[in-house]
Amino acid sequence: MPNLKSLAKDTAIYGLSSIVGRFLNYLLVPLYTHYMPKDSGDYGISTNMYAYTALILVLLTFGMETTLFRYANDERYKSDTVFSTAFATVGSFTAVFLLLIFGFISPISGALGYAEHPDYLLMMAVVVALDAIQALPFSYLRYQKRAIRFASLKMLFILISIALNVIYFVLLGKTSVFYVFFINLLCTSLITFFFIPDMFRIKWKFDGKLLREMVGYSWPILILGIAGILNQVADKIIFPLVYPDKADANVQLGVYGSCVKIAMIMAMITQAFRYAYEPIVFAKSKDTDKTEYYAAAMKYFLIFTLLAFICVVGWMPVLQYIIGEDYREGLDVVPIVMAAEIMMGIYFNLSFWYKLIDKTIYGAWFSLTGCAVLFAVNILFIPKCGYWACAWGGVAGYGTAMVLSYVVGQRKNPIPYPMKDIAVYVLITAVLTALMYFHEDRLHLGLASLVFNTVCIIFFVVYIIRHDLPLSSLPIIGKKFKKQ
Repeated sequence: MPNLKSLAKDTAIYGLSSIVGRFLNYLLVPLYTHYMPKDSGDYGISTNMYAYTALILVLLTFGMETTLFRYANDERYKSDTVFSTAFATVGSFTAVFLLLIFGFISPISGALGYAEHPDYLLMMAVVVALDAIQALPFSYLRYQKRAIRFASLKMLFILISIALNVIYFVLLGKTSVFYVFFINLLCTSLITFFFIPDMFRIKWKFDGKLLREMVGYSWPILILGIAGILNQVADKIIFPLVYPDKADANVQLGVYGSCVKIAMIMAMITQAFRYAYEPIVFAKSKDTDKTEYYAAAMKYFLIFTLLAFICVVGWMPVLQYIIGEDYREGLDVVPIVMAAEIMMGIYFNLSFWYKLIDKTIYGAWFSLTGCAVLFAVNILFIPKCGYWACAWGGVAGYGTAMVLSYVVGQRKNPIPYPMKDIAVYVLITAVLTALMYFHEDRLHLGLASLVFNTVCIIFFVVYIIRHDLPLSSLPIIGKKFKKQ
């Protein structure tokens, strides 16, 4: 299918910016975990603060990113009008947010446990406001299929951020979490200026009638987004509130937050796939072969996320050095967090059935149910199990939403997903993971362990090539095989 090739190409571009960017960002993890001692709790503060900003960003964007794609592909409206109306809405929400934060900074910082550091909240409030302002221009780049510009701006942010972090932490010896937030503010502000030329190219027009339609479409997506982001960050918000040892809460959260960074390879793949897939889905909604396309996309998404899962588990003896030695006690939660991220990706793939028939309320209910399960697991078990409850809470929450979306979706708008093939890949992954995960001295950087794990990974790759992705089908390699 030509569109699958387009999806693969765009995913590669978005993925390059996401994966390379995240990889470069990984370089900050050993930097922070080396220069910010575990007992200071500074890394835990950073983890907690970024959890709040992720939630606020969803609130400010109000589901308008997905709504932009829905109405920009509607023949009744011009795409610039759709963008202008959505941007005005998000801009208004952002202005109100900043007024509230600056006007009530003392009570808000006290309620969140940062009474002595309101400056942390002020800096991150401006960061999340600028991120919200940037969200729609970035989405419009995706709609216009300007993947290169999108990726370039994302990469520029990462490179400048890393450079400034090295300067402040290594060269200047500034080791406080304050500088983590300050650097983020500088970089986000800079990237915002790069969108000014794009803003002048827009034919601005606000449409009140369109706004009413967009709000009606987007508010369930907002609930869906809130529930979805809570599934990702609620554990990091809840942890300091319910962990019995308040003095040790930020320390333990720092351990968990640093180890979760290794698991974020799944988030990278899912994000890259989403950036490329979302515009194509809406554009393809009128094609006759759309269900076969959606089914194939789901299968290949799962194949590559499972491959990434096995690679991370297999090469954990090397990957563990991403984080400082004092933080490695939490590495055993990494496979659990990755499994939750895979479920989240599957849920995202399943979500299009209700988006395409304008029944986004289903997504809101599914996500809220999953979120309720996650909250229950975290609140009940964090006091007893610590950050292990955070990891398993994600599996429970995403798993619930995923199953609900599949069961209801197959009744309302059935798609012929290749469940037998998917089950075989999941089974193979489980067996190989068990062999590698319970291998003696699996975290010891020994040649025998790495060779064994690499053989398991190669076996999985060979299975993919033999059953679903023959070398002759690949863009460059395939031409050589066809000539032979």
